[in-house]
Amino acid sequence: MKFDDIFKEIGEFGPYQRRNYAFLIVVYLLTGPIMTLSVFVMGFPEHRCQIPGIDNDTYAIQGTQHQTLIHKYIPLDKDGKYEKCILYDISQSATEFDNDSRPINATRVKCTAWVYSQDVFHDTFVTKENLVCDDKYKISLSKTIFFAGVLTGSFMFGMISDILGRRKTLLIAILLELSSTLALAWSYNYVTYAILRFCTGAACVGMFMTSYVIGMEWVGPSTRTYAGLIIAFFGPVGELYFILVSYFARDWFWIIISVAIPFGIDALIWWFIPESPRWLFSRGKNKEATQILEKAAQYNKKELSPKILENVVIEKREAGKIWLLFSDRRLGIRTIIIFYNWMVASMVFYGLSLNTGILYGDYYINFLIVVLVEFPGHALPLFMIDRFGRKKSHFVYMAVGGLACLSTIFTVNFGGKDLQILTTALAMVGKMFATAAFATIYVLSAELFPTAIRNAGMGSSSCWARVGGMISPFIADTADLVGGTSGTAIPLVIFGGACLLAAGLTLILPETLHQLLPETIEDGKNFTTKEYKERSKQYRTGLTKEIEITKF
Repeated sequence: MKFDDIFKEIGEFGPYQRRNYAFLIVVYLLTGPIMTLSVFVMGFPEHRCQIPGIDNDTYAIQGTQHQTLIHKYIPLDKDGKYEKCILYDISQSATEFDNDSRPINATRVKCTAWVYSQDVFHDTFVTKENLVCDDKYKISLSKTIFFAGVLTGSFMFGMISDILGRRKTLLIAILLELSSTLALAWSYNYVTYAILRFCTGAACVGMFMTSYVIGMEWVGPSTRTYAGLIIAFFGPVGELYFILVSYFARDWFWIIISVAIPFGIDALIWWFIPESPRWLFSRGKNKEATQILEKAAQYNKKELSPKILENVVIEKREAGKIWLLFSDRRLGIRTIIIFYNWMVASMVFYGLSLNTGILYGDYYINFLIVVLVEFPGHALPLFMIDRFGRKKSHFVYMAVGGLACLSTIFTVNFGGKDLQILTTALAMVGKMFATAAFATIYVLSAELFPTAIRNAGMGSSSCWARVGGMISPFIADTADLVGGTSGTAIPLVIFGGACLLAAGLTLILPETLHQLLPETIEDGKNFTTKEYKERSKQYRTGLTKEIEITKF
């Protein structure tokens, strides 16, 4: 008897599962602030060089004399704003000045001290370590290091979960997240910060991956898909909390403390989360699994027959070899297209989430909108992919999102600040459809990879998504290469072009709606043939009842 048959006895999503699901949602939603922590902790404020000899210099102008000194020592850039990294090396005896009191023959030199605006942030790790000018790249590098931690954690906690169990792995991830995030608040230099961000990234993916798995393994097959989609809605809820504390704290130390403390709540909740009985059976711990299932049945006011538990069989799937993804030209082309779509969806999603500063308008409101558009982004696939198909839906998400981002080149270059609201709106449309594309490519790829290599295919796809997250900060930095108003559009144009290419490549993929799940490599090769489609049609009409069909 299959394990899923047990849920027919104890209930597929009864009170016991709903209680566990609520606990897991709390664990899941607290990972959101960790993923976006750099938005405020690594906030990049307006700045300029500190005036030599003025220890109490501030970015805000203190009076007429202060304004004169700034005018005297700080050059203007091509947009008429004060230079951020250069000042005049003025010799009182040799320097000549024009009628506007600006140096004529002074040498321009790089400065080593800066003053920062406190209009948006009071204190960030950027201002603490002076990560500006020649060291600005370290901001993007720290974000890349974080995603490297996420990538490492995906492998590490996946293996730990299979060896020690889901529950123990979740506790390890929670404690690591709590300790590394608290330690992050006392980072005394950049290297310490980068190492601890790597750890928080690894622990973060361990938390949401393990909590997701426990949730899916405790519900029946008829509710599993929707349970998996609904939990995704709570990631943005955690980010809303993050915005709230960041807005009122505006200090990187207290922001991190406010994000870290709730993980103590997760540690308390952990005591009420049961182990996955599916994992217990797979490890031969039948007695423990039986006790947990009997408790669940009692909580759900159901009766569980002991005979059912005696014949439980856990299907063991052998790990597929990654090279089989490219064993056939058709499979290889599909695999490359899927990998690229995962990378682009992640790149645009995190590129717009973590780099709010490239947009016009209020920093906090922009990030709030970035978070809020995730809700309709998660909802779109629920209404579209079963009506229009996975392929068409994903094409629409990538195409519309790409066009929205690409269109910002016109609003920026021809409208500038007059159309800044439209520029931000177009970027938010891109983020919303990137969110929808992220959810849809997961379903599409899971249904295209044959069962024999599905785990290898999905794992490899996830790796490419992490690569997209790792390169997104540096794409956002391309705005600095051009500079000025026009530079704002460069990252969005790159995101838009990548999305449009992904949309075009998606048209090469076959539709998977109402098609039989490919079981073997041979099924994968024949997925688009008339014979395979006929088998799927026969199943839908009830002529073949023992073949699994995709149903969302």
